[in-house]
Amino acid sequence: MSYSIIPTELLESGVSYHRPTPTAPLRVSMDSSAMEVMTDLKQVAASTIGPESSVEEANTKMKLRGVRMLLVVDVDDTILGLITATDVLGEKPMQYLNAHGGQHKDVKVKNIMTPQSQIEVLLIRDVSQASVGDVVETLKKVGHQ
Repeated sequence: MSYSIIPTELLESGVSYHRPTPTAPLRVSMDSSAMEVMTDLKQVAASTIGPESSVEEANTKMKLRGVRMLLVVDVDDTILGLITATDVLGEKPMQYLNAHGGQHKDVKVKNIMTPQSQIEVLLIRDVSQASVGDVVETLKKVGHQ
């Protein structure tokens, strides 16, 4: 196939650029559809980290991505667990060091993550029929934020 050359021009002096018109933040109520506040991981790449990474690396990655949780995955992207900002910044690293010794830089994600076998999930078929209030009540019941 043959492709065409697109003509170029020099940028004129005084040219600005367009900024998108800010939109009002989505107003969410307890009666809103739960799907309005969920992140669709088919549309947005999940934030992940490997189990051998340090907790310091996990904290940095969360800050850079603007998230408070990372999925812990192996080389095949199989979920091994998850790690949260609370895990990294809370007592878990010190508890691990008290039990095993070492320095903070030695604590690996795998040492303090919540393993896959302990991760509670909501099924999409249930969430798609739920309200934000339903999700909030569910999280309260199971003791999660």
